[in-house]
Amino acid sequence: MVERLARVYAGAQTALHYENSFQLLIAVILSAQCTDARVNMVTPALFKRFPTAASLARATPRQVEPLIKSCGFFRVKSRNIVNAARGLVERFDGKVPATMEDLLTLPGVGRKTASVILAVAFQAAAIAVDTHVFRVANRLRLIRAKNPQQAEQQLMKVVPRNQWVHVSHWLIDHGRRICHARKPECLRCPVAELCPSAPIFIRTGVAAGTEKRRKPKAGRSSG
Repeated sequence: MVERLARVYAGAQTALHYENSFQLLIAVILSAQCTDARVNMVTPALFKRFPTAASLARATPRQVEPLIKSCGFFRVKSRNIVNAARGLVERFDGKVPATMEDLLTLPGVGRKTASVILAVAFQAAAIAVDTHVFRVANRLRLIRAKNPQQAEQQLMKVVPRNQWVHVSHWLIDHGRRICHARKPECLRCPVAELCPSAPIFIRTGVAAGTEKRRKPKAGRSSG
């Protein structure tokens, strides 16, 4: 299944626009609960005003807020990117670190963001788990995870290490193009015959993971 996804989505890469690792870091922080397309609309003006970690570190969150307001949660994100820039300047000579441990010390950076930086900016073996990766990998039964941390660990066991850098992009593209959350297009899916969820959706019209549990009737034991 992974080999087929690799062929279908060969060349897939992050949709975020960036020129260096600093810009990528800021863009990924801004992309939380926001589309990449929206982030790409915001970052040109942001990076024109604050082109380096040093310049952003000298800013205040209040100065940054108007530039990123349309990304949502702009007050929290303004604080995070300013403080992340300050962390880069104070601890890493203004450069984005290339280890998970160091990246996780920066405000606004969780494992997903750190994994994106490692895989995209440094081509290091890392798997970033966003909502698409989590949904699609579970639906394809590559994994059986209840949270992103489990998904990351399980994917590392089933995907060859030399494909870790790319597998997130393949799953994201598949999720965006075909394996949608509510209405996956199973009839044109390149891995449908390998996917345990496809027959269920084709038969019932209900996408795996979206089923609603029936509430037990009053007076009847649910155990």
